[in-house]
Amino acid sequence: MSIDTLIIEIDAEIARLQQARTLLASLQGRTATVPLKKPAKRKLSTAARRKISAAQRKRWAKIKQIVKAAPVKAAKIAAPPTKKRRLSAAARERIAAAQKMRWAAIKAAKEAAKGTPAKKVAKKAPPKKAAAAKKAGVKKAAPKKAPAVTAKKAAPDKATPAPTEAAPS
Repeated sequence: MSIDTLIIEIDAEIARLQQARTLLASLQGRTATVPLKKPAKRKLSTAARRKISAAQRKRWAKIKQIVKAAPVKAAKIAAPPTKKRRLSAAARERIAAAQKMRWAAIKAAKEAAKGTPAKKVAKKAPPKKAAAAKKAGVKKAAPKKAPAVTAKKAAPDKATPAPTEAAPS
């Protein structure tokens, strides 16, 4: 068979299938040449479009009025520059000491919640004048610690294991 005869047979087969398709389509009541319609898109009526556009214009007008109503910043008058407020060294120290005490209290509360003893917070040394006055005062004696009692546990005697008797088999 040559290629030309194959092409002729394929064209004949295509024609036969197209005739069968048109016959089946006519039985269903539709024409074979007209393709199926796509569903129509929703359309807004002109009245609905007018309402939507009017509402949008109203929103924009409101926004533009707000912008117009806002006062325009006047040119700055040459005012002398304001001084920055700064803390004194003593004030910074007081704030730092107070913050350290707060954190120490928080940590102590956490330690107490855990059940472990809290570390003592070292207090800041008093000024030198007060320290000199305290040196002259009487020092308290440190409480004596109770002597540690050590109890030896009696070691159990090592017992030799009883020999197991092998049963005659």
